[in-house]
Amino acid sequence: MSGPMLVTLIVLIVAIILFITEKVRLDVVAMMVMAVLMLTGVVTVEEGLAGFSNKAVISIAALFIVGGAVFQTGLAGMIAVRIMRAAGGSAVRLLVILMVAVGFMSAFISSTGVVALMLPAALSLARSQRMSSAKLLIPMAYAALLGGTLTLIGTPPNLLVSEALRSAGYAPFDLFSFTPLALPLLLISVVYMLLVGRRLLPEPKLESTSLPVVTPGELFAIYELPGRLFRLRVQDDSPLVGRTIGDTGIGSRCPLTILSLTRSPNGAYGGVRLLPWSSRETINHPMSDTVLQANDVLQVQSEAHCIAQVSADLKLAVMANEPVVEGDIITNDVGIAEVVLRPRSALLGKTIAEVRFSRLYRLTVLSLHRPDRKESLPVKSTPLEFGDVLLVQGEWKDIFALKALRRDFIVMGESEALAIGAFTQPKKAPIALIVLLAMVLTVAFNIFDLAAASIGAALILILTGCLTIDDAYKEIDLRTICMMAGIIPLSTALAKVGLVDLIAEAVVGAVGASGPMAVQIAFFVTVVIMTQFLSNTATTVLFAPLAVVTAQQLGVQPHALLMTVAIASSLAFATPLGTPVNTLVMNAGRYRFRDYVQVGVPLIVVCMIVTMILLSIVFPY
Repeated sequence: MSGPMLVTLIVLIVAIILFITEKVRLDVVAMMVMAVLMLTGVVTVEEGLAGFSNKAVISIAALFIVGGAVFQTGLAGMIAVRIMRAAGGSAVRLLVILMVAVGFMSAFISSTGVVALMLPAALSLARSQRMSSAKLLIPMAYAALLGGTLTLIGTPPNLLVSEALRSAGYAPFDLFSFTPLALPLLLISVVYMLLVGRRLLPEPKLESTSLPVVTPGELFAIYELPGRLFRLRVQDDSPLVGRTIGDTGIGSRCPLTILSLTRSPNGAYGGVRLLPWSSRETINHPMSDTVLQANDVLQVQSEAHCIAQVSADLKLAVMANEPVVEGDIITNDVGIAEVVLRPRSALLGKTIAEVRFSRLYRLTVLSLHRPDRKESLPVKSTPLEFGDVLLVQGEWKDIFALKALRRDFIVMGESEALAIGAFTQPKKAPIALIVLLAMVLTVAFNIFDLAAASIGAALILILTGCLTIDDAYKEIDLRTICMMAGIIPLSTALAKVGLVDLIAEAVVGAVGASGPMAVQIAFFVTVVIMTQFLSNTATTVLFAPLAVVTAQQLGVQPHALLMTVAIASSLAFATPLGTPVNTLVMNAGRYRFRDYVQVGVPLIVVCMIVTMILLSIVFPY
């Protein structure tokens, strides 16, 4: 065994041990592998850094951005809602529908692309079902891998083995040659996940909290906001016209808070628009320097007796025929949430008015509650104490910006807010859908490569405002990118030093005399092991020519052996390293390396048994 071969073997063994034990973070291990291989000269610097320019890595980075846009426009939520309707609230039915949908999509579209695009929807589904995302993401990834084997164009290994047949002078596989084997495997994987797999997946980790978290809609009812929210229209002869909110002293006569201001472009609420494309302008949380105009509609919080006094004194029309409802203060942009004061908060001992809460945080405090008091306390004049619960209203981005102030606040209900579409831009959803479909179709019909199509889609989504460039950078999971880029040089080294060829030749030499079935099983096991660490494409490139030669030596048709290579190379279930599909869901599902092993290995064994049986029927020797 040569020096480079020995070094590569040691690096592989150490990396596997570190991956399994998780003593070091996986992305750090991948970077260590890359560095050692370059420093020992097993791979060149160019080969070591090639992972960062690899098409799969670049595609994943771009698809993270596309997936972020799918989420931020609310498209993921829309997909999730439709799946939920089909599932009927059943977790079992949800798992089945998600796996089947992803599997059949992957038959015609890159499995990596399908998982990247369905990941936001799967996370939304998990939140809506109040279940751990870990119970959905690995099943979704496995379904995508098996779905890719359904057709000739579903995954590169299928095309590679078909081309190997053509090159050797045999009839190639057609579009659905793989379906009789792959479809039963997909359905069996669904059954396996229902009966066994989901019990082996990590249990959901419940977040400890001293207070129950409810949805924004439930808060709307609990705090009895419908009876304390009103619409007031500024009449033409009102003394407020032309004055700033701060100058009017509108809240000094009695407790009254302005939550929003709605203004038509022509200054007439409900009137005929001057331009066909004009629309009402809504100012959420108007500041004290906002100038009021005639026919402005103010959405305010106060008591009924206060509203009667203010409307009479300031000539404001109470719009009783248009009461404030939940949808007026809880939308994709604005909402309500409970905020708890921490023990060392800088606000303790001060009042809301003293800290100028509204101006400082761009939020309105609607209610103040103390754990040992049943009734609410005066908002503006009560000195704050540890454990006080503030009901705040404003834009979601301002509400959850308080999370960064960990010394001062605990913000409740982020997942509940996300479940109703907070932070999303539903008006941009049609753009995201069109871009998404265009990307999928151009890849499916081989008009563009996945890398080019995903980069183009990501740029279009940024330029059309579906998400900002800053949000796009935040969507890219650098841990995933570094882990993928770092492990690619190991694949290069395994092939470069001849370890893959050595293993393949040893397998054939050991079982070649035992007949076609023994060789077929040996190929399956070897390819499955290699594909856990090499890409399925690289594994197929190495083993497809060997399968043709071996079949010729045995005097049999090579179709069954090549089909074995194609199927086995797509069963990268036991590690997060062999395929971007598994890597994509790892951080989102908070999986450990061992989760893939304990769920994936039994499924691989089941798939091997079923594949051997089906091959003897579909492609007999």
